Amino acid sequence: MNVEELFTKGLDFVLRDIQKKALWGEVYVEKTETLKIIYEPERIDELQSGEETGLSVRAIKKDLSTEFSATNSIPQDFFKKLPLSFSTKKSFSKETLSQRLSFLQKVEAEIPQTHHIKHYRLLLLETRKEVLIITPEKEPVREKREYVRVAAIVVSERDGVLERGYEAAGYTLPFGQVREREDFLYIGKRAAELALKMLSARRAPAGVMPVVLSGEAGGTMIHEAVGHGLEADHAEEGLSVYSGKLGEKVASELITVIDDPGLFPLYGSYKYDDEGSPAQKVVLIERGILKNFLYDRLTALKHGKSPNGHGRRQNFKHIPIPRMANTYIAKGPHKPEEILKSIERGLFVKKMGGGEVNPLTGDFVFEVREGYYIDKGEIAYPVKGATLVGNGPKVLEIIDMVGDDLHFEPGTCGKDGQGVPVSDAQPTIRVPELTVGGELS
Repeated sequence: MNVEELFTKGLDFVLRDIQKKALWGEVYVEKTETLKIIYEPERIDELQSGEETGLSVRAIKKDLSTEFSATNSIPQDFFKKLPLSFSTKKSFSKETLSQRLSFLQKVEAEIPQTHHIKHYRLLLLETRKEVLIITPEKEPVREKREYVRVAAIVVSERDGVLERGYEAAGYTLPFGQVREREDFLYIGKRAAELALKMLSARRAPAGVMPVVLSGEAGGTMIHEAVGHGLEADHAEEGLSVYSGKLGEKVASELITVIDDPGLFPLYGSYKYDDEGSPAQKVVLIERGILKNFLYDRLTALKHGKSPNGHGRRQNFKHIPIPRMANTYIAKGPHKPEEILKSIERGLFVKKMGGGEVNPLTGDFVFEVREGYYIDKGEIAYPVKGATLVGNGPKVLEIIDMVGDDLHFEPGTCGKDGQGVPVSDAQPTIRVPELTVGGELS
């Protein structure tokens, strides 16, 4: 079936025949342009740019089964026939490349010039996406989403020991509005400073100890160890530790967890989800009580709930599923310095790395990318090789101090083979007991 046939049949189904045959349906049209530049010392290592267009039609049948069809490579003249116009001009040009290269050279110039810095890579990823969503419920929805993400990896070396520093920043904004931001311009410098600092790091001590998670840890814990368990396809299907617990106490009274796609220009922001539902702020946990889950259209229909603007898809080739957007633990009553001073001996985690989580149980293992040993309420020295081992829901239950700061970090969240832009955040928090993997004394 060619694109015009699929579009025409999709419109007939969504606008005229939906009540006879199905509970829900949508026609989704997308145009995406991407630019990727990887820059190494004084040269471009990789340059990619491209455009992809596509259209899909989905029906949720009355037995809650799904029919889905998609096609790509939409001709430009087809866009002129749509109820809302798409841009036809190419976004990325030679002038674009020159501007981005100049920016990366500015970032490069801020990296310290020292013989201990052995290598670095700078990444610029820019995406411009236009979507049109036609549903039975409302006027067609059109949204233009522009994403810019910059990352830096810096490698240091001393006496044959290699260390690495990594930093990233990203926003839902055009490049012209973010290129002068300090968190973009100094991203290479910050990564280099971390790489150099880690050359003098000691091996992390192992054992059960108090842990302070900095606001700059970026919410990895809340996203991975808690957030996925609050997505309705897990939670309502018995595949989450939170299944069947709505209305119950699942965390400390200091803990409120929110997901809000409307926090522009954070990296996970949007006005409408990929089913055409308006973005909604959802309070998931309020003062320790489980209040809600994140729903797309299908899970809402299955469980007699209303969708709350969290049906997301990577692109037109995929079916929407419940996803996080901008997820965070709300601010608390404590000062970050007060939390630090409350620890006699323990671990201060400034940056989190990768890890593994079991969404059914909430058990996790996370790498600590930047950590420090705390001695008598003060930062004593940097540590390396630390991991955090525990259970997300249990950690939420025992948190006893929550800071009044908040720091968001951007990322790409993977689930069921789909990646979408997200942001995660937390204040500085104190976990009185957590297993730290490191070096046994």
